[in-house]
Amino acid sequence: MARQRMTNKRLAELMGVHPNAISYLRNQDTFPRIGEETFNALCKFLDCTPFDLIEYIPDEEKDLD
Repeated sequence: MARQRMTNKRLAELMGVHPNAISYLRNQDTFPRIGEETFNALCKFLDCTPFDLIEYIPDEEKDLD
């Protein structure tokens, strides 16, 4: 959003959702379940790929002893 200089309000308007929905997505520590249409709209309006939105961080390995 920063790269596009996009506000929560503007992105919400483009996607047809309430600005609180955008705030909710931005404030999550883990990627919430979202539908295909929402994911597609995020990529479209932010001019990005899914890999720009998601970062894989493996769980810590647990000691099996």
